[in-house]
Amino acid sequence: MRRALAVITLLALSVPAPALARGEFDPSTEFEQHVWIPIHLGPLDLSITKAVAYLLLGSAVTILLGLFLMRGRTLNRRQTIGETVYEIAQTQVAEQGLPTKAIGRWFPYVASLMLFIWVVNMLGFIPLPLTGETWHGIPVWGIYAATSSLSVTLALALLTFVFTHFEGIRWNGPIRYFKSWIPEVPKALLPLIIPLEILGQFMRLISLSVRLFANMLAGHMLILTFIGLIFVLESLPLAIAAIPAATAFYLFEVIIVVSIQAFIFAALSAIYIGSAIEPEH
Repeated sequence: MRRALAVITLLALSVPAPALARGEFDPSTEFEQHVWIPIHLGPLDLSITKAVAYLLLGSAVTILLGLFLMRGRTLNRRQTIGETVYEIAQTQVAEQGLPTKAIGRWFPYVASLMLFIWVVNMLGFIPLPLTGETWHGIPVWGIYAATSSLSVTLALALLTFVFTHFEGIRWNGPIRYFKSWIPEVPKALLPLIIPLEILGQFMRLISLSVRLFANMLAGHMLILTFIGLIFVLESLPLAIAAIPAATAFYLFEVIIVVSIQAFIFAALSAIYIGSAIEPEH
């Protein structure tokens, strides 16, 4: 689908547009972080930015959604949805990645992680007046995903990274755990293998953060580019091609990408923690 959308974009851009220079458009500016409320504690910069606002909103919505879906005395439609979400988190995420002895301890983490990332991703496709810009005093509405910021996805990945090695050391002891990183190879190869294995552990951190960040950033950039070029080029043929393409890609992101990325992040977190607890597996 992305290849088809890219072809449509190229065809639309090939249409002559005499208004090519009528405006400037840079979709990357939508992802710039400007300080809304400065907060500094010594060397720590805890200022409120657009990403922080979306994370706070995402946290509140996640808590409310969890209470709404899971609380209730009688079985109804919303509880059925809640049970479905719970079953996916338990059977497809926790039980697939965590050993039985660790499910009770780490299921709440991976389940909350999956739901939180899903909510934050979904909020990124709902127009909200949180752009930080105003038009004649009225807040401008727009779409933005906090997970399209590498600092956000890296912070989430760091949680899993720290928990993984903490559990590995807690269950196996530091010597046995770190020895489990090294495969059985001739001793002459150890100077080469050990740095590669250590690098591999840090590559997990990068793969978790960059995968989520890149997918959400690319989706928003493409949607903003489709819509923005209509106003910049003021071309009717471009609008005819761009609006359906942007709509199709928007639906693709909301229906498929949002859920898949939340599921993958939580599933990989469970696998990493589980492999540290039982490194022989």
